[in-house]
Amino acid sequence: MSSFRRLSVLAITAAAASVISATGPAQADVQSLRGQGTVDVRLIGINDLHGNIEPPSGSSGRVILPDGSTVDAGGAAYNATHIKNLRKEVKNSIIVGQGDMIGASPIVSALFHDEPTIEVLNKVGMDATAAGNHEFDEGYRELLRMQHGGCHPVDGCQFGKKYKGADFPILGANVTHAKTGLPALPPFWVEIRDGIPIGFIGMPLKDVPILVDPNGIKEIAFGDEVKAANKYANLLDALGVKSIVLLVHQGDQVTSTGGGPNACNIAPENPGSYIAANVSPKIDAVFSGHSHQHYNCVVKDPAGNPRPFIEGLAFGRELSVVDLKIDRRTRDVIRGETKAENKIVTRTVTPDPAIQAVIDTAKTKSAPIANKQVGTVSADILKLQNAAGESQLGNLIADSQLAATSGNGAVLALMNPGGVRADLTYASSPAGEGDGVVTYGEAFTVQPFGNILQTVTLTGANIKAVLEQQFTEARTFVLQPSSGLKYTWSASAPFGSRVSDVVLNGAPLDPNASYRVTINSFLQGGGDGFTEFTKGTAITGGGIDLDAFSAYLAAHPNQAPPALDRITMTP
Repeated sequence: MSSFRRLSVLAITAAAASVISATGPAQADVQSLRGQGTVDVRLIGINDLHGNIEPPSGSSGRVILPDGSTVDAGGAAYNATHIKNLRKEVKNSIIVGQGDMIGASPIVSALFHDEPTIEVLNKVGMDATAAGNHEFDEGYRELLRMQHGGCHPVDGCQFGKKYKGADFPILGANVTHAKTGLPALPPFWVEIRDGIPIGFIGMPLKDVPILVDPNGIKEIAFGDEVKAANKYANLLDALGVKSIVLLVHQGDQVTSTGGGPNACNIAPENPGSYIAANVSPKIDAVFSGHSHQHYNCVVKDPAGNPRPFIEGLAFGRELSVVDLKIDRRTRDVIRGETKAENKIVTRTVTPDPAIQAVIDTAKTKSAPIANKQVGTVSADILKLQNAAGESQLGNLIADSQLAATSGNGAVLALMNPGGVRADLTYASSPAGEGDGVVTYGEAFTVQPFGNILQTVTLTGANIKAVLEQQFTEARTFVLQPSSGLKYTWSASAPFGSRVSDVVLNGAPLDPNASYRVTINSFLQGGGDGFTEFTKGTAITGGGIDLDAFSAYLAAHPNQAPPALDRITMTP
């Protein structure tokens, strides 16, 4: 058992104080080395892996370069080799994560509750990671199991005879127990390199409650990212830790995808860069995640000093590398000497054999389920949304959910786009099932959450309000509609009045009539900010969303991409 797992959440703070500020060996080393120049430390960050230990396929496994060409990238065994090579270049290296290491994972990891991914990260040598929203997909208690070990309470230990847990802390500086306000996860971690302490504050975004099933996180609360970061930056500083790094699972969208891994083409008024620019000047670098984009920027802290703000491409396609030069006398980062770069995880290196062995074991154990055929398609069916917000795959999933719940009286289904995780591709996978064949593993990768379908009664006015909730000053988040729903929305109309001409099965939506609407359990709980769904009555449970999707594919062989004609956008 690792030293981390022998410490309680509250004991971590005390341990950090005793190691860093007391007259122990680490402090003595620091004192003896003061005045002896600088220390080089390399930080290697990875974000939004989502259990993609195998090389991701399709567009999810490529990086677009500035000239428009692409590079195949990702795969944990290749990732491990690149990390080893990067560590060889700088003696003092630290591997960190920015959240969503697990959750929404392909079947090769998810079938075993992501235990293979944790084993891979243990073997790679992960030192600390922030929690992301997907770490809470199965609830707070399951996240504690992922940290501390033990068999799954329902499924037991399926991947190995026992599960030992993560050898690295999963940090949540803004995550507290709702009743007491005490930390629910470790708020920070300290690594010592060459006698110099480097502190890492980690946290998920504050919006976790609208991104996961609320039933699994009832006992905990999520606070403001800037306030939490500043609180622990002050504490670390008081403990003698002057080099401080923020790992935050919140990031920015980009204005275009063609800038390459190291462009800084972030869109204005984004939450990640707001955090990066406003957290304490005591924080020397900000690693971000969540948005699945790549960028390499420099922001000014509140004191006007530069610091890197960086995110690598999701699914293990890039590593964010930040090189720090630390003054031995002050133990602080020399900001002007900091260098940052996103490195592509190419597949031209030799895959790490130890990591590949874990992957091979997971593939072998999952193969009988993953390789089972569930349907066929006639072409790629893509999750990419058009300008109006509609996607082929989103439409198809909504259609499958409507078909599965017709016995509940459903006349409409709405699907959250964030639950559509990958394209459904026509080309055969490396498993060799053949072109056009859809396996259970591929369907699982598209819809990995296992949400329960629920049919509720809503008035036409409720449905109209739901559609208006897609558009706020902070975002445009378009639900995917089943066949039969058509409407128009205006990009320039006032918020709350953007949607018009709503038609369901050929008839105008009646605000006073009642309709049976199918949504998943995540949306029914108000997920993604759709609070209007919580007003639904006469709730009738259905099956699992993945089962509905698989059954629909089986019933519609050679499924073609649905037409994008359900939503119309006007200026």
